[in-house]
Amino acid sequence: MRADTVSLIDKLAREHRLKKKEYLALLENASVEEHVHAATLADKERRRLYGTEVFIRGLIEVGNICRNNCYYCGIRASNGKCVRYTLTDKQILACCREGHEIGFRSFVLQGGEGAFPVERVIRIVSEIRGEFPDCAITLSLGEYERDEYEKMFNAGANRYLLRHETADEKHYGLLHPGEMSYKHRVQCLESLREVGFTVGCGFMVGSPFQTLENISSDLKFIEEFSPEMCGIGPFIPQKDTPFGGFRAGSADLTCFLLSLIRLIKPNILLPATTALGSIEPDGRLKGILAGANVVMPNLSPVEVRSKYILYDNKLSTGSESAQNLEALKRSLASIGFSVAESRGDIKTSDGKN
Repeated sequence: MRADTVSLIDKLAREHRLKKKEYLALLENASVEEHVHAATLADKERRRLYGTEVFIRGLIEVGNICRNNCYYCGIRASNGKCVRYTLTDKQILACCREGHEIGFRSFVLQGGEGAFPVERVIRIVSEIRGEFPDCAITLSLGEYERDEYEKMFNAGANRYLLRHETADEKHYGLLHPGEMSYKHRVQCLESLREVGFTVGCGFMVGSPFQTLENISSDLKFIEEFSPEMCGIGPFIPQKDTPFGGFRAGSADLTCFLLSLIRLIKPNILLPATTALGSIEPDGRLKGILAGANVVMPNLSPVEVRSKYILYDNKLSTGSESAQNLEALKRSLASIGFSVAESRGDIKTSDGKN
């Protein structure tokens, strides 16, 4: 191992911050051995705060209609090959009921941007909150205005995940059409925090035109914004998008970044994403070993799962399926972890909720 790279990893574990040029040096020079070193320190921090429990979230993909035309996404507005759907309120509540009976105490409502008017979001959140007062409700529905976020929060939503995708404005412009604004994306994150949400951001690893300097900007952004949640996963191409011919991102680099993010913010809620499990058979387990502590099995109706095509070969069965929770428990037990059937709230740096 290179002494200077190990020194930077150790410094990050102590101080939870680095200069941007130091993040870049880590990314440029880290070997497999240094990846292992970072994972060892990240695992130590995660165990200090959360032990060996992994939090589960029931993912409900509420609809794949989207107003945006992100160049990487299979549900982009102009993809005529995407078979569109929107779940009814009744279907969404049925998913929550099934999930609650199985043991889930946290639900994630994810969907295309602009598909759900704020009035409908408020109605659904209110219904879920009224029926399941013991559960956490996470929304991942894209950009709204601040007052709309406030209405969602007041209706009973607890958490909001809005991936920033890249912290470099020029790179953002290479991934999105001109009508989409990096500045507005970041402003939405700020608004969510002001309103009172537990906030999550995140980015793709290995997205088209991404450089290691871009990733160092992402790490610095996470350090400075200090989100309570962060969702990262490898870029996986979708054949019916402008980026369908690009190479997928790296599971190994994703896991290294999970370790670094854990060291930046030891108490962060950090998922081992479906994308990580989709790109490698044991990708999700590798993510847990690298410092992740959240998984989001799919609670969506089985008949719509194949329609939520963010990328090709997306998993939604086996241990990725909420209905197969026992398989997930066995999988996690094989590496010494267990499922925590709780809301899975963030803890303070001293380990308190």
